[in-house]
Amino acid sequence: MQAARKWVAAAAALALSPWAMAAEKAAPGSLTDALAVIQSHHFVDLTHTFAPGIPHWKGAPNETVKTLYTVDKDGFRINEYCHIGQWGTHVDPPAHFHTGLHTVDQIDPKEMLMPLVVIDVHEKVAKNPDYVLSVDDIHSWEQRHGRIPRGAFVAMRTDWSKRWPDDAALANKDAAGVFHYPGWSMPVLKMLYEDRGITASGHETTDTDPGAATTHDDYSLESYILGTNHYQIELLANLDLLPESGAIVWITFPKVENGSGFPARVIAVVP
Repeated sequence: MQAARKWVAAAAALALSPWAMAAEKAAPGSLTDALAVIQSHHFVDLTHTFAPGIPHWKGAPNETVKTLYTVDKDGFRINEYCHIGQWGTHVDPPAHFHTGLHTVDQIDPKEMLMPLVVIDVHEKVAKNPDYVLSVDDIHSWEQRHGRIPRGAFVAMRTDWSKRWPDDAALANKDAAGVFHYPGWSMPVLKMLYEDRGITASGHETTDTDPGAATTHDDYSLESYILGTNHYQIELLANLDLLPESGAIVWITFPKVENGSGFPARVIAVVP
């Protein structure tokens, strides 16, 4: 009888062990289930590969790369990369324009995983490179998909990223030195951030503001976004591979102390 009791106790302990519990089917609604659902969908990289010579803001120096150690000589490879924070596909934190607001390292991780809204105006931009997003564009999207969800990431699809990595094509400067590329508008940004309550926004161009404005160093739209203590992503890619609604986006970047910007990795999960 004593032996039987010991066997029962041992079996119970084994059943409650971490290995046995891990073997149990995860409860409905668990993170394990959520991960399985996410992994069953298609992943789209919205990030440009960066290197020296890529398109960048007109006032920024080029990237340099120096090899410090090599596999052949040292048994391992280490490169030294020197570039500005706003390099390639990158995050602009509020502190990029506004002292005292959030730096890169102060962005809440919960603000890096969001429902993804794609406002598609690429056909309008093809006809008019100076096109700016309108409130009617937002209303049109909402007529098809419902109200833009609070906490969303809103991306402006222009297909301007198809000009990458041709810097001249991205800038689209005329003989008078005026840039011609699309941008956001203040009425749209106020609607999205103040009324719809979105978390962040992004675009394929080098700037939030249209080229006609940045030609004169007018970055008032970018200043507005960052002044709300929200961040944005610039130089997105592959928005043409996404649905207008129904995807989620995962945005990552290094946790740079007091960072004013840094290259980002942006990934969409598409149903």
